[in-house]
Amino acid sequence: MGINSIKQNIGEIDGVRCAIVETGIPIERAAFLTGLLRFNDIEVKEMILPPENEGDEPKYTLGVPDITFNPVFAIYERKLRTTEGGYVTPGYWKQECTECDQMYWLKKKPSKSL
Repeated sequence: MGINSIKQNIGEIDGVRCAIVETGIPIERAAFLTGLLRFNDIEVKEMILPPENEGDEPKYTLGVPDITFNPVFAIYERKLRTTEGGYVTPGYWKQECTECDQMYWLKKKPSKSL
């Protein structure tokens, strides 16, 4: 799901109904999100997806048993904290930056030179 869509997906992981946080992600991304959510006292369930081709790295699906959890709302309502004590921003969630500007909405896009 990520944070590009507000639509909430519900699935089942290990026999538990969960709000799906992200699906089809590599182990590094799964470890980052699992650590972040657990730091914020949110229980996380993981499911390994079978590889599509032999030799491919396995992909993961992360879910949260609290089916009312929505990462978009949690980020924009500033309910999630980083381990450094700041708020999780969209850039931090996407792993685009580690020390993201808390006023990310004021960031201007670089102008294109002709």
